[in-house]
Amino acid sequence: MGTPRPAIAYAALEHVTYVFQFGTVWRELDQLLLGAWLTVRLSAMAMVLGLAVGIVCAVGKTSSLRLVRGLIQGYVEAIRNTPFLVQLLLIFLGLPSLGLRLTPDQAALLAMVVNLGAYATEIVRAGIEAVPHGQLEAGRALGLKPWHIFRFIVLMPALRTISPALGSQFILIMLASSVVSVISAEELTAVADTIVARNFRSFEFYLTITAIYLGLSLVFQATFALIDRALFGRWGDRR
Repeated sequence: MGTPRPAIAYAALEHVTYVFQFGTVWRELDQLLLGAWLTVRLSAMAMVLGLAVGIVCAVGKTSSLRLVRGLIQGYVEAIRNTPFLVQLLLIFLGLPSLGLRLTPDQAALLAMVVNLGAYATEIVRAGIEAVPHGQLEAGRALGLKPWHIFRFIVLMPALRTISPALGSQFILIMLASSVVSVISAEELTAVADTIVARNFRSFEFYLTITAIYLGLSLVFQATFALIDRALFGRWGDRR
């Protein structure tokens, strides 16, 4: 008969000599926080610009010009069906072949905006299509200008409907920002990689940045809930 499995497991544990040293994390905490700040800054800018791209493209998909609709649909399908890492490398390493050189931070931001814009396009489009057509007719009957109809009758109700989906997508792009470490953009994961290369305390640092990403996600989630209440709470009550 072989050795009982509990005995094997106990024997294996006896050979585990790893000693956790979270003191090294504390000494490098300022660098991790700087990396986290860049993550927040990149994500916030990508969210604002990506939403703008999504709104413009969603409106463009309603265009009467088939070429415009086709180009936007091609952009959305290309981004949604290819890996973010490939998109990032194409922007950072491919654009210089065309004479356009970007810093790692600029390439990271552009890649995040392009990626988020494609997903936001479909989310915003769904919200616009959910607006009852009768409300548009009522706006025209009241003599409202096209911009006012779009702003108050189309865009605001659409954003109110899709705000949870947009919030989730924003958090996903914030988490995906960890990928930009491969082009040396100094966000949180890249900073952790650099520190680990010096002291080899992989478990402590990656466990710490896991907790930081979790905290950032919860903060963003709470922030989006407050923004939703501030922007759409009173508007919803008036309806």
